[in-house]
Amino acid sequence: MDESMVRHRDWLAYVGPFQFPWGQPGSRRVVGIASSLASSGYHVVVASGEDGPQAISTLEGVDGPGSVSYLGLGETASVGGSLLARAAHFAVRLGRRTVDWLDAQPTRPSHVMVYGGAAQYMLHLRRWCRRNRVPLLADVVEWYDPRHLRGGFLGPLHLSSESAMRYFYPRCAGIVAISSYLEDYYRGLGTNVVRVPPTLDVRTLRVGPAVRRQAADLSLVYFGTPGRKDLLGTMVRAVDRLERQGAAIELHIYGPTATQVRDLAGLERLPKGVDVRGRLAQQEMPQALREADFSVILRRPERFAQAGFPTKFCESLANGTPVIANLTSDLGDYLRHGVEGLVCDGWSETELADVLHAALELAPAQRDAMRGAARAQALESFDYRGYAPQLSVLLETARP
Repeated sequence: MDESMVRHRDWLAYVGPFQFPWGQPGSRRVVGIASSLASSGYHVVVASGEDGPQAISTLEGVDGPGSVSYLGLGETASVGGSLLARAAHFAVRLGRRTVDWLDAQPTRPSHVMVYGGAAQYMLHLRRWCRRNRVPLLADVVEWYDPRHLRGGFLGPLHLSSESAMRYFYPRCAGIVAISSYLEDYYRGLGTNVVRVPPTLDVRTLRVGPAVRRQAADLSLVYFGTPGRKDLLGTMVRAVDRLERQGAAIELHIYGPTATQVRDLAGLERLPKGVDVRGRLAQQEMPQALREADFSVILRRPERFAQAGFPTKFCESLANGTPVIANLTSDLGDYLRHGVEGLVCDGWSETELADVLHAALELAPAQRDAMRGAARAQALESFDYRGYAPQLSVLLETARP
């Protein structure tokens, strides 16, 4: 696809000030939604805040009559200089390059969908859409905890996020919500909402037999940057507890450094079975997942966890790896105890240690059955093609 694509009457702009390359968690959300729209016949142009690529490039392998393309607008990546200059850009100019790009197109998009738009960004986009009578929709995937943002409760990032969540998004022509928590919130405000969990191309993901190379009785894997979301320290301490009782457990950690893991766990030395492997390329993740008996996700049931939805949960099931997790967000809709994995009753070290002990007692046939059920659940619930009809209806009924 080339620049002439934007002359098509059904092209849709999927925009936002995000700065992640394809393959990162945020971009996987964007690719999933854009691919669903392409399945419905829309030609989607994803315009991010990155510096590049400046020219439109096409995403290959999308199943449907439409297409997905990508370019960077330099909305945020080019900002440098002093803290004052960056603050001024965030407060005043964020969103202007996106609006200028929309103005420069020979044909207006049928819709504009925003991902991760702060209040300032939304202000520019809302004005442009109202002036050009183009429906504005928002893809809402989380509700930040102010403790997770620089500046805290009274910081500009939190204030901007809250303004977007409570003022700008409810005034959009439609909402794509990643969780039932967000769906219920915006539906209660009278907004047209469709719930779409994290999606990916499950159907064409090749999943062979499990390749278990570890010698331990139980092999676990964790992916991500825990920050204050994932209770990685609790996971490590639970493994340490069972290891001291004589269990042979391995926990392979991808993302944080060994120092970060020790600090999170509050331990001077990591347990023998904890293997911190650093960052892993996205294309290598499926193999690492399939080598484990379970992936592990543990979060406190606070608002940020209920409003969001962990992409790694879907990726684990898609690769046929069962999940051990406590039930936050909508995980309970897809994770049944003893079927697609094991449900942890809480999020404490003791409760996780109990469910790990139960995992140790599983027979090989039970683990194999869980792998099959995990994959089947992903095919049914997380393939992007399955959400094309709902998204198409949302766009067809959206009005400027």
